Amino acid sequence: MTSSNGPSAAASARTGASVPALPDRNVLPDRVWTVPNALSVLRLLGVPLFLWLLLGPHADGWAVVVLMVSGATDWLDGKLARSLGQSSRLGALLDPAADRLYIVATLVAFVLRDVVPLWVVAVLVGRELVLGLALLLLRAHGYPPLQVHYLGKAATFILLYAFPLLLLADGEGPVAAVLQPVAWALTVWGGALYVLAGVFYVVQVAGLVRAERAAP
Repeated sequence: MTSSNGPSAAASARTGASVPALPDRNVLPDRVWTVPNALSVLRLLGVPLFLWLLLGPHADGWAVVVLMVSGATDWLDGKLARSLGQSSRLGALLDPAADRLYIVATLVAFVLRDVVPLWVVAVLVGRELVLGLALLLLRAHGYPPLQVHYLGKAATFILLYAFPLLLLADGEGPVAAVLQPVAWALTVWGGALYVLAGVFYVVQVAGLVRAERAAP
């Protein structure tokens, strides 16, 4: 059902998408005990810690530290996977899962703390719901999840650095006044790229399904 280059390459060819994808997870080795995977697990463990810091004791400073560490490890695990030759299927699944969990958890916490308006959460979480439906459609047609685009990784990177700034800008004083426009600029930029990456994903899924139905 899929070509030797994986469904992501097939979808790009059929839909004409020009956004590059990360290496095909379907040809990656089945490794578990790697340094990049350990970093991804560390990021996942940081999600409940972040929520507790933000919603429990309101320890915003430590919550910002957790978010910054998450953003740093998001870049580092991919860098180490390539430099150490430790790419794996598990890592290709854990990395985007951790990204999405952090983004959704942060948005929910920010709404509860009145840091961001509800429409920001509606747009970004709505994107995740649409991608969830697209993933179910892929599975119904026998395809694995498509590869993560560099555009999506770039958007996630921007958002993970915009969120701490939003938290620091949520207050009074000269520091908050300076950080607020920067934080919102990054949020709008990262959010727009995040939604655009989702659109490319949906276009690829539609291309795969349409091509399969047209095939004899």
